[in-house]
Amino acid sequence: MDVASLTVNNELVTDVVVSWKSEHCYKCLFQQLGVVPAWPGPGVPSAVDFTVNTQHGITLQVNSSPSSVDFCSVPFHFGEHGNYSLWVKNLTDSGIISCSMVTDADPVNSYIPILTAFLVFAGLAVVSAIGGTILRLDAVKSILFRLGSSMETERLINSELGSPGRIVETVTDNILPPLPTPSKRLRSLDTFRGISLVIMVFVNYGGGRYWFFRHESWNGLTVADLVFPWFVFIMGTSIALSVNSLLRVGTSRCSLLWKTVWRSLQLFIIGVLIINPNYCQGPLSWYNLRIPGVLQRLAWSYLVVACLNLLVARVHMDNLPSSAWWYPAREILLYWPAWLCMLLLEMIWLCLTFLLPVPGCPTGYLGPGGIGDMGLYPNCTGGAAGYIDRWLLGESHIYQTPSSRVIYATHVPFDPEGVLGSINSIFMTFLGLQAGYIILHYKDLHSKIMSRFLIWGLILGIISAVLTKCSRDQGFIPVNKNLWSLSYVTTLACFAFVMLVLVYYTVDVKKWWSGAPFYYPGMNSILVYVGHEVFEEYFPFRWQMINSQSHAEHLTQNLVATSCWVFISYVLYRKKIFWKI
Repeated sequence: MDVASLTVNNELVTDVVVSWKSEHCYKCLFQQLGVVPAWPGPGVPSAVDFTVNTQHGITLQVNSSPSSVDFCSVPFHFGEHGNYSLWVKNLTDSGIISCSMVTDADPVNSYIPILTAFLVFAGLAVVSAIGGTILRLDAVKSILFRLGSSMETERLINSELGSPGRIVETVTDNILPPLPTPSKRLRSLDTFRGISLVIMVFVNYGGGRYWFFRHESWNGLTVADLVFPWFVFIMGTSIALSVNSLLRVGTSRCSLLWKTVWRSLQLFIIGVLIINPNYCQGPLSWYNLRIPGVLQRLAWSYLVVACLNLLVARVHMDNLPSSAWWYPAREILLYWPAWLCMLLLEMIWLCLTFLLPVPGCPTGYLGPGGIGDMGLYPNCTGGAAGYIDRWLLGESHIYQTPSSRVIYATHVPFDPEGVLGSINSIFMTFLGLQAGYIILHYKDLHSKIMSRFLIWGLILGIISAVLTKCSRDQGFIPVNKNLWSLSYVTTLACFAFVMLVLVYYTVDVKKWWSGAPFYYPGMNSILVYVGHEVFEEYFPFRWQMINSQSHAEHLTQNLVATSCWVFISYVLYRKKIFWKI
């Protein structure tokens, strides 16, 4: 997958060196592709075949082997499974060298499987919507009611007289406890959580092996980079609502503090287990045990933000003096101690990131190392963030194959869920908590809630534009998922507020959409996440492929696996089975 065939034809009387560089690689060194010998004689070019990557555009550079004289540079975006020829020859006797690219066989369209999958799921959504509309028609309701009444009558007769061939059993329905009355719950929050979780499961299973369904190599964003921060964000929103609900029914803050600590500890332990799957083969080995991870980061973020919320949370929101000067911004000013703590944490992140001396690296370095920055800092991946993890946890206890190795050819271990990035993860959770405060203070005032969400999205978007200078690599603090940079958090929080407006409006305000099918995994998020990690290698989530180099087969497998977890969560929802920690 993601490769093409390139034949380099050399008609020069000297050997040439062919090198390449990805256009997605910022300030990178050229990597040697191979050497093409000089032509053996007039009219007989020397030819060598190479395999080139098709994920991003690349620049080919042809040099003179003995003296490294640049003959030509050819930027080109190869297509998957295409066949190409690069001709290197003299145009005239003056020594002017020409490099021309020729397409010998057209590439395949590797995006057709995505279009097909989209049409299939869109068709299912349309059929489901039409079916729901039909079932809500009065005539259909009347028919279903009659059928239901006749079936209930038959059930009652059988329960009294017994159906043929069945022993009559005593029914004691009167001793069953009454069903609890469900509390009012915003479906949009569970739907938002479910959207994040379903995309997370899909990209973790491979995302059809498309590069934009994988994490970005360093700076920038892909689809895979969106979902974890959104999950963290909505966790903060849920903290605000759940803590307020528990305080209103009389639960003590000390009791909630103990539950918070215990839940965080459980999340951390489960996270360590599922990212070190060799526990199935015996005791865990401390030698290569990875400590950071997704659930571990959720645990720390939950612990810090939930504790802060317990310190500042208010039980009653309806007895605030509306004439006070701070009332229009009450969802912020009433919680100023928590905001002060967040500002302090961000100052710590900025100071450690830009002022901490890192041996062999420039102070404040945010680059990937490897061949980036012209290969000057090959062992400086992540700067202070990587250094702190290697010093505090040890190289053998962090992620060994970071995404930066794909394009930047790094060889230093680096953990995207490391210690320093957890500070900004806490900030992301706190911004989600702020969304929860808005919902609490403007309860049932839908226009005010949505306008506040949009204002927050606008403010965070402006901050991101300033920090990044609206560029991928040129900003003060680039958007970077590996580092969980400040601009990454503000950008994804901006997207989260806007996304939450859309989901809140369609699900809870207008009720145009029930949130299905995302609502169901959102109600059982921990079970789905842990389950998809533990059973990743088992059928029906994985099977032997006929052609493992096919995007279509990988996409089919990953979509089926993700759909299975959606179906499982639906069944559990119908059975009222929820795994809570």
